[in-house]
Amino acid sequence: MRQSHPLRRWAAVAAATTLSLLGVSACTTVPAVDDARAFLEDANARLLEDNNRSARAAWVQANFITRDTDTVAAEAREAVMGTSVELAAEAAVYDGLELPPDLARQMKLLKLSQTLPGPADAGDRAELARLAVDLESVYGKGKHEGRPLNDLEKVMAESRDYDELLDAWQGWRTIAPPMKARYQRTVEIGNTGARELGFDDLGVLWRSNYDMAPDEFEAELDRLWGQVKPLYEALHAHVRAGLRARYGPDKVPESGPIPAHLLGNMWAQEWGNIYPLVALGTGSRGYDLTELLRRKGVDELELVRIGERFFSSLGFEPLPDTFWERSLFVKPRDREVVCHASAWNVDNNQDLRIKMCIKVDAEDFVTVHHELGHNYYQRAYRQQPFLFRGSANDGFHEALGDAVALSVTPGYLVEIGLLDREPDTSADVALLLRTALDKVSFLPFGLVIDKWRWKVFSGELSPEHYNEAWWELREEYQGIEAPAPRTEDDFDPGAKYHVPAYTPYTRYFLARILQFQFHRALCREAGYEGPLYRCSIYGSEAAGDRLRRMMAMGMSQPWPDALEALTGQREVDASALVEYFEPLVAWLDEQNEGRAVGH
Repeated sequence: MRQSHPLRRWAAVAAATTLSLLGVSACTTVPAVDDARAFLEDANARLLEDNNRSARAAWVQANFITRDTDTVAAEAREAVMGTSVELAAEAAVYDGLELPPDLARQMKLLKLSQTLPGPADAGDRAELARLAVDLESVYGKGKHEGRPLNDLEKVMAESRDYDELLDAWQGWRTIAPPMKARYQRTVEIGNTGARELGFDDLGVLWRSNYDMAPDEFEAELDRLWGQVKPLYEALHAHVRAGLRARYGPDKVPESGPIPAHLLGNMWAQEWGNIYPLVALGTGSRGYDLTELLRRKGVDELELVRIGERFFSSLGFEPLPDTFWERSLFVKPRDREVVCHASAWNVDNNQDLRIKMCIKVDAEDFVTVHHELGHNYYQRAYRQQPFLFRGSANDGFHEALGDAVALSVTPGYLVEIGLLDREPDTSADVALLLRTALDKVSFLPFGLVIDKWRWKVFSGELSPEHYNEAWWELREEYQGIEAPAPRTEDDFDPGAKYHVPAYTPYTRYFLARILQFQFHRALCREAGYEGPLYRCSIYGSEAAGDRLRRMMAMGMSQPWPDALEALTGQREVDASALVEYFEPLVAWLDEQNEGRAVGH
């Protein structure tokens, strides 16, 4: 039961705060630890109720995109914002009170719970909720010449025609310019909400969510990038040479940035689709997973069943029946949906679901394992108070799914009957190159999106320079360039889902490093002693038990404690990633002899 009407409590807190600022003593009782505990119990209950309502509305909106579902989702989102703002204001009463660690942590997380916090002003908060849903809806309904994103991505993945690729690349980006003014307004309102919570801007709020000072977190990202940059630059040089050989010196330079539309992906974030163009000299990978799946007659549902059986082999309980009844596995023909793959726990308990328009191919085989990793993590921490129902930091959630996907090895495929036998060691470089084209190529992209947004949020970057700065960062970190002239009439960041959806992106950079750290620790727990890239933890209950104990912690402890519980280390460390790719590094150095390396 709620302790009192929320508006009356909020008004009382606001009045007491105002009197304090004026130097007037309010006749109120000094709060005690028991008061803080009761406040947090109420806060957890209210946040759970509002977030569940919002999740249900968001699920419907993502699966049935209409004006009405947009409105319902916006209203539910606004309610969550309002509750979060109200509770954060009330929490200020307990500032300075010495609290037990679990209560102090919940108070801190209460202020950090919204990535796009609504301000106290009800009108601004309603506008922010509406704009946020509008932006996601524009993205979800985006088409070029009647072709949705899925179709355009297929062109980017499979075509080798320079002009066809350019048309798909430019065409998708026509959805973004209408977002720019709305995005600018969400930044303004969101920054107001962040300042009301005590943060300079949204970027500072986001960077405060890592159990260290925001500036220290930025420095930590730079340190990690320094560990992996040489590997990325070696891969970049080799890929550039392969593309130059395919498209000619008039299209791809001998040195400098690569045209972004030639890398097999709409955003040039992962390059695995161009593997055939850069694989000369590696030998055969020994198998084609997409072909194996089709030969076995695997459909979309069976693809997910295979993923579930992986977790069952680690000792996890099966997914609930409702997962199979309520998830979206196949793109409907009769309505607009957001096909971007995602994992949901709609009631923050057992209502687990995935939403993706599954393609029966190698990419989605791995994606299903990844998304189920989210679901099993969500279920593992469901007994925690609501404010602790999340991963140790947001990178952990992504890393766990990816670490599981690293166990999709030839040995695993043999064990589940998709492959007759493992390729011999002559296929190792080919397999590692294919993996690096996704895992390593992504690393700088994982930094660019938030580095750009942090500049936007701080005001360092004005709307008149949004696009220019976007491409400057992409050239600096990724070594890629726009394949056609771009102006400030364009809004190319908006063509990436996570920007209009206000999903922090640094988590994905952290995950690409943490996943190898997780993988190494779990392989050791499983008793594996061979090369890291050939290890699968499939069937290891010991690894599953270690993983499950960390997952159950949720956000209840600082992330270094959770990292130590899983890996024995308290610092994020890219050495496991470098170890994983050691044979490839030596091969790339040989291939790049005499080539320009760097961009």
